[in-house]
Amino acid sequence: MAIRKSTMQEQVAEAIAQINPGDRPIATIHTVTGPSPWLTNAIGIIAQAFVKYYFVTVTEQAVVFHKAGRMSARPKELVVAIPRHEAAALVSDVKRKPLWSSLKFQLPGEAKPTRLNVARYWRPELDQWVAAVTGTPVATS
Repeated sequence: MAIRKSTMQEQVAEAIAQINPGDRPIATIHTVTGPSPWLTNAIGIIAQAFVKYYFVTVTEQAVVFHKAGRMSARPKELVVAIPRHEAAALVSDVKRKPLWSSLKFQLPGEAKPTRLNVARYWRPELDQWVAAVTGTPVATS
């Protein structure tokens, strides 16, 4: 079971290397979809059934979404890989908060953007990720 961030990042890098050996990860974030995690936790186990966990990685060539295991925090199957030059237009509403930051990403085939919540533990990587995808740094709050 991956607990350390560095171990999770290595596992994601290995998964990306299997898909595209010539690509290199720049920044990886672990995300939880849905409304604020505070609200999800307040509602309880029923709300947990509706959230998804992803590793979202910006590489030299693409933005890659892998499902993340709920219990193991390991990368699972590939969800989508979006060419990096197209990804900037799909990111919106980036909010950097003290405990849970968030952003919205328009996934292909979805009617509206998906909210991705990022825990404080991953905030340095979130800052790198946003800058690499959008070309602009995250506004601190």
